[in-house]
Amino acid sequence: MTDYGKSIQEGSPYPRGATWDGRGVNFAVFSAHATKVELCLFDDSGEKEIERIELPEYTDEIWHVYVPGLAPGAVYGYRVYGPYDPEAGHRFNHNKLLLDPYARAHVGELRWGPEIFGYQMETGDDLTFDERDSAAFVQKCKVVDTNYSWNQSQHVRVPWDRVVLYELNLRGFTMQHPRVAEVRRGTFAGMGSADVVRYIRELGVTSVELMPVHSFVNDSHLLERGLTNYWGYNTIGFFAADPRYFATGHIHEFKDMIHAMHGAGLEVILDVVYNHTAEGNELGPTLSFKGIDNFSYYRLIRGQPRYYINDTGTGNTFNLTHPRVLQTVTDSLRYWATEMNVDGFRFDLATILGREDDGFNEGGGFLDSCRQDPVLSSVRLIAEPWDCGPGGYQVGGFPPGWAEWNDRYRDTVRSFWKGDEGMAAEFATRLTGSGDKFNRRGRKAWASVNFITAHDGFTLNDLVSYNDKHNEANGEDNRDGHSDNRSWNCGVEGPTDDPGVIELRERQKRNFLATLMFSQGTPMLLAGDEFGRTQNGNNNAYCQDNPMSWVNWDIDEKGLALLAFTKHLTTLRNALPGLRRSRFLVGEWNEMLQVKDVKWLSADGEELGESQWSDGLMRCFAMVIDGRAQVSGIKRPGADATLLLVFNAYHDVVNFKMPVVSGSDQWACLIDTNAPVREEILDFESGDIYQVTGRSLLLFALHARGATQQLFDKLKSQLTGEQNRSASQSST
Repeated sequence: MTDYGKSIQEGSPYPRGATWDGRGVNFAVFSAHATKVELCLFDDSGEKEIERIELPEYTDEIWHVYVPGLAPGAVYGYRVYGPYDPEAGHRFNHNKLLLDPYARAHVGELRWGPEIFGYQMETGDDLTFDERDSAAFVQKCKVVDTNYSWNQSQHVRVPWDRVVLYELNLRGFTMQHPRVAEVRRGTFAGMGSADVVRYIRELGVTSVELMPVHSFVNDSHLLERGLTNYWGYNTIGFFAADPRYFATGHIHEFKDMIHAMHGAGLEVILDVVYNHTAEGNELGPTLSFKGIDNFSYYRLIRGQPRYYINDTGTGNTFNLTHPRVLQTVTDSLRYWATEMNVDGFRFDLATILGREDDGFNEGGGFLDSCRQDPVLSSVRLIAEPWDCGPGGYQVGGFPPGWAEWNDRYRDTVRSFWKGDEGMAAEFATRLTGSGDKFNRRGRKAWASVNFITAHDGFTLNDLVSYNDKHNEANGEDNRDGHSDNRSWNCGVEGPTDDPGVIELRERQKRNFLATLMFSQGTPMLLAGDEFGRTQNGNNNAYCQDNPMSWVNWDIDEKGLALLAFTKHLTTLRNALPGLRRSRFLVGEWNEMLQVKDVKWLSADGEELGESQWSDGLMRCFAMVIDGRAQVSGIKRPGADATLLLVFNAYHDVVNFKMPVVSGSDQWACLIDTNAPVREEILDFESGDIYQVTGRSLLLFALHARGATQQLFDKLKSQLTGEQNRSASQSST
């Protein structure tokens, strides 16, 4: 039995959490309404409590103590005393061991049982009080040594106009990777392995967006069905990485992954969930915040604080209007940005973070905190700009400095290539960066994060293979997941041997990928879409921690060809500045330069008029991005290649007349999704007729014969080399 309690000191209220200084550990935890707080120390296994220490000091609503001699590796939790009065918003129960909200590491596993609830769960009445001890059933916290030697630049700074996001699930990305050691699969160590990092880098993306890695809880209802919370959107610790993602159990493993990514020039962006926690509503368990200070940490219904505001759809809403709770979130972000050196954040249900008592406010406390903070204002901030609350849909509503997921882009592009009527005009708006949503207050086109697919919904392969969702494996009778997917199976539901259907599906995949990479804004690619990963029609695989969700690296011939094509696209996007302008393309005539930055053409090569835009049956048109147009606020002509993009969502061939832009023009064809790999570059003169295959996309460059030939030669070499390399890897 230890006896740390005899030598304790009052310690400091700052910093919060458990902080080792080389001699001992300072503990500090916020609770405005507690009457007493106890620190419980456990043996290394976390199973046996070895000492209990009452925190002796209370300063500015922070309870604190300093324990000399305690070192990294110490396992601990809190017991917090106070009123159990749910009707007043208080749910203190000292019988429940609680996680430190600032803990840098968690150990053990949550075991569901009535013991982890603050009330007598069997009764279903949250006004009752449960006296059973939860310590044997819950995770504990661990004191860690955060020191680490970074021997290179701590962050990667990719210019926004060059960013290509790559969204992935850390576990699923490497669980079946043949070149990752089995013990490292599904972990930070596996993600940071040389072969994985090299693959991502060679794909041409710049920024890896990891789905949640913060410590999270497996929902009891999923475990009862033999399923699990695979996506991880159920956070219980904002400073701790989930123990399941470690091969070694040491926090340095995460830093090693960051170090490897940065060494390859790749950014790492974390998908973070600060809008709610895993403690649910009034009938949920007591694991941390609820037992430390429920009234402060959660948004409660005014006049009925027994109940929780549920703008998240998950039972509770984190209360960022409280200064200490807001501090918890901003401290967490700074910790990951400075101590762990991540390069940015994607915020789940971000509207909630900007919601004040009177609704969403872009000048709210959290958004203002990010804007003025010297650390947070310098990293990538990406919002999922919607939630379930009133006025929750806020695409385009976030302040300058933020980028936002653009679901209007997703839906419009899907509908256009599906062949829906009346989509041409909105499709053109999405291609040019969705200026209707983002062109205000000096925001740039990169503020629109464009995506066709994401973790939530169909994969790209399934988007062109299924008309309907097939979520039976989730155990909810196929009721879960969105039904409005704007997908098209190309004639057959699911897998087929029909060569015509297969050919059309592959072309549609190329159409989607090319549209994504050639649109103004920030493209986001879902991992595995580059070679046609499938989830067998499941569009809500949040609970499928198995091969359905894991990336299958046994890539077939079609997949290798699509992978090579995707690399072709990322190379073109990087090489051609016209595809990634920061300034919005608006189509206005520049009198000084005698040019429009963008023009829209019909199939006869002439500029489109109002009647054509309003024609719901128009499915084929072209876009000219003029390289001579002004590219910044400086009034001088640009020197980029002029580009011609042709989109044909019609089911049959359209004869397209090559346009005149600057006189005797010669157009070099860089992409035709009907013929993704050609032996030589093809040139076309103004006035020539190009037979555009039904449902296909083309990219031409003007007046760049020599430079374009060099680019084509580079691309061709890359494609051939990649196909050979992929085939070799597949065979082994």
